[in-house]
Amino acid sequence: MSRFPSCWTWARCQDNGVSDPEQEKRWAELFDQLDLNKDGRVDVNELRTGLTDWGIVRMSDTNHDGQLDFEEFTQYLRTHEKELRLMFRSLDRNNDGHIDVGEIQLSLRSLGVNVSTEQASRILQSIDRDGTMTIDWNEWRDHFLFNPLHNMEDIAHYWKHSLMLDIGEQLTVPDEFSEKERRSGVVWRQLVAGAMAGAVSRTGTAPLDRLKVFLQVHGSSGVSLFGGLRGMVQEGGLRSLWRGNGINVLKIAPESAIKFMAYEQIKWLIRGSKEGGSLRVQERFIAGSLAGATAQTIIYPMEVLKTRLTLRKTGQYSGMADCAKQILRKEGVRAFYKGYVPNTLGIIPYAGIDLAVYETLKNAWLQRYCMGSADPGVLVLLGCGTVSSTCGQLASYPLALIRTRMQAQASADGAPQLSMVGQFKHIVSHEGVPGLYRGIAPNFLKVIPAVSISYVVYEHMKKALGVGS
Repeated sequence: MSRFPSCWTWARCQDNGVSDPEQEKRWAELFDQLDLNKDGRVDVNELRTGLTDWGIVRMSDTNHDGQLDFEEFTQYLRTHEKELRLMFRSLDRNNDGHIDVGEIQLSLRSLGVNVSTEQASRILQSIDRDGTMTIDWNEWRDHFLFNPLHNMEDIAHYWKHSLMLDIGEQLTVPDEFSEKERRSGVVWRQLVAGAMAGAVSRTGTAPLDRLKVFLQVHGSSGVSLFGGLRGMVQEGGLRSLWRGNGINVLKIAPESAIKFMAYEQIKWLIRGSKEGGSLRVQERFIAGSLAGATAQTIIYPMEVLKTRLTLRKTGQYSGMADCAKQILRKEGVRAFYKGYVPNTLGIIPYAGIDLAVYETLKNAWLQRYCMGSADPGVLVLLGCGTVSSTCGQLASYPLALIRTRMQAQASADGAPQLSMVGQFKHIVSHEGVPGLYRGIAPNFLKVIPAVSISYVVYEHMKKALGVGS
């Protein structure tokens, strides 16, 4: 959360009745604390040292020298405090000089953002410094003084903002968006940013993904991690490590769009007449699982094509279209839904464990290290997301392996076409329980680089597309 550190204190006083000299003195003390090298200017590096948001330089640097002198600094504070005062008054509906939980809920609801009493309480606690469960003007001003938000819409977006990252296995279900955000196109710009991040992330970790699929299908022959990698390079060269990546990237756009639209419809059905009510964790799990199943049902033929293209030998297919034609001609339409049942069943444990572990870790961190805060920070959220996704994959991996083997089955080979239960029995009887986890090593190896790449690209794409944080 962008806030001036609490250890830097300054004289707190109401704007009503405060003389200009006293206000100037307070600003001068602030400027002096930020001006670390005492050269009479505050630059980006000094702001980075003391603040999490240094966008005020871009806004207030009137002479474009990359620094703020005292005049530019005080002009920013003068203008921004006026904006903050107007926002405070709009929230303080009973004009008692304090903002309470109910006023936060009412104000956000008028902007199309619906939060529960618990969520509003956590927002309030993140600003309330004296434990009164209300926010006075000084607390409000100090909290947002160095966060360049200009109106209540910005504040609402700031409070409800969440990340949508793709680590190559599952696209996360997007957060709820207000009607205004939908009309303004913020939703689709954010989805585009997430899709681009996923495309770059999947491309960067494609060799590990192909190795995972290769070991899932051929691991029973005793192929090791490095042996599989060496075999793929010997068979098709370095470029062969990216086989199947094209369609893996191509399916991101339809999958994310379908999942988002399905999530919105399912959320509406669950909420019913409770218009404006936000979903509980259990309801989000149900809506997310059903949305994921809907998206997978529609784009599943692309999953089968991805597996076949990933495992293809040099010269076997000339491209995606040729692969689809050959499957259709030799195996029929039903081949495009091989492995659909274990794939759909795998969504439930993955989504359930992912969400449960994520919420548990996040809340545990907040209770231990960030008492009274509603936001543990981006890095903590990324860490929680990585661990929860890993746990989800661990639980659903046997189903994913069975799905991949069923997708890889080709009737032309004359091999028996095993069902889901048949595959399970065959793997356990021939390879034992460890056989259900073939290829999990490269799957785990790609998690951290995938999350890192996705986060960096996502943040840059948001800036390029004008989606605020």
